[in-house]
Amino acid sequence: MLNTAQLKHQAKILFDSVSFLTHIENESEYNAALELMDELIDDYDDQKPLIDLLSLAINEWEENSNEFKLFNHEIEKLDNGLSVLRVLIEQHGLNTTDFKEEIGGKSMVSMILNGKRKLSLEHIRALSKRFNVAPQVFI
Repeated sequence: MLNTAQLKHQAKILFDSVSFLTHIENESEYNAALELMDELIDDYDDQKPLIDLLSLAINEWEENSNEFKLFNHEIEKLDNGLSVLRVLIEQHGLNTTDFKEEIGGKSMVSMILNGKRKLSLEHIRALSKRFNVAPQVFI
């Protein structure tokens, strides 16, 4: 049978000693949370509930703190399809001349990589077939 009083007491001790476990107030607590997470990850299976709880606090801080606002804004502006294409190019050691079948000539590939043109539905279909990935990764 669950002893509610004992559970509350243990939770209070835990949250009093590690207040940032559920809500991070400042950069110092954020850094402490990251350090704790590094240690907890080493024993993932046994520490999963604590990791889950701490990851929520870290995620909330990274989504809402002033420290990450500019970074989050820049990430939101990124074109996911273009990012995926750049990663695939790097992973496969390709260059702009390697996409004649999927996109067209070097200049068209360059315009897409420079953000002057968007990937068309036809490009996406051809790229997903070539790299054996779902078309959705480019959208």
